Amino acid sequence: MERLKLVLQYFQSNSESISNGICALLALISVKLYTSFDFNCPCMPQYNKLYGLGVMFVPPLILFLLGVLINRHTGVMMEEWLRPIGKRSKNPTVIKHLFSAMIQRSLLAPMVWILVTLLDGKCFVCAFSMNVDPKYFSGIPNNTGLEMTRILAKVPCKEDAIFQNTTFRKAVSRYVRCYSQAIGWSILLLLILVGAVGRVIKPCFNHAGFLQTRYWSNYLDIEQKLFDETCVLHARDFARKCVTQFFEGRRDDAVLRLPLARALITRPCRRDEFGEEDEEEERLHGITSQDQVDHLLHAWYQSKPELDVTKMAYRPRACITWEDDQGRAVFSDV
Repeated sequence: MERLKLVLQYFQSNSESISNGICALLALISVKLYTSFDFNCPCMPQYNKLYGLGVMFVPPLILFLLGVLINRHTGVMMEEWLRPIGKRSKNPTVIKHLFSAMIQRSLLAPMVWILVTLLDGKCFVCAFSMNVDPKYFSGIPNNTGLEMTRILAKVPCKEDAIFQNTTFRKAVSRYVRCYSQAIGWSILLLLILVGAVGRVIKPCFNHAGFLQTRYWSNYLDIEQKLFDETCVLHARDFARKCVTQFFEGRRDDAVLRLPLARALITRPCRRDEFGEEDEEEERLHGITSQDQVDHLLHAWYQSKPELDVTKMAYRPRACITWEDDQGRAVFSDV
């Protein structure tokens, strides 16, 4: 159970692993969809090729667009490509790396669908049975009164009455299916060879440049996640403060009047680690109004911070100080 929790935590903390898992899941879903799909060729010369090729290529297009949509690298790449330069220059190599990673993952499910359809052969038989030269096959049903094109178009329909007493349909269907499977295995072999060659010659290129590109692409992903998490924390604390002030403003004056509060003085002080309210004030970072929040978000979009942590500005924290009835100073963080 603990190992399962560690695996889940790894996938939750690693966006690349999440993307790989989702793409693999889409590939499995594509196989399940094809096996459960009831393929019925229309067996008409004007519709066979359209239907067969449509089943072969339209679902992969949908799966590809779905893979692009759910891939996190898509949003990171588009944001990095379209953002204003500001204080941070753009790196075209990082954008190309994100685009390549996004395309590779999104093509997994479509390629699985196409390979499954080619190895199965039904779509190929439906689309290209009319392109077969009938003179190489015996047992052609000549007593039907139909044109040869219409007879070949009915090859995918094994229940048709014109093929009951002849082996013509099985021969043509087997011939076209062999072509389909040959193309499918050739594509699979080509993909494996390309992957193997790419893995072998990868060290021959500038590996340091690849590591830099990979580092900064991961940085952009992590930076966006941390920014979103920080915005959620700030928004939650900002909303809590607004709601608390609203309800405190509705209290009766007798309840609201506190004998200890005489004077409020704001000055720099050292932060204590006591109380949830102090943590809320710390996360607000002095951003306490809607105009300030809008300006901060606009500044983040227009000019992201420079990638140099030595130039960060450290400002002293402030606290609220008041005096009690005995004249003693009481401190609270802001």
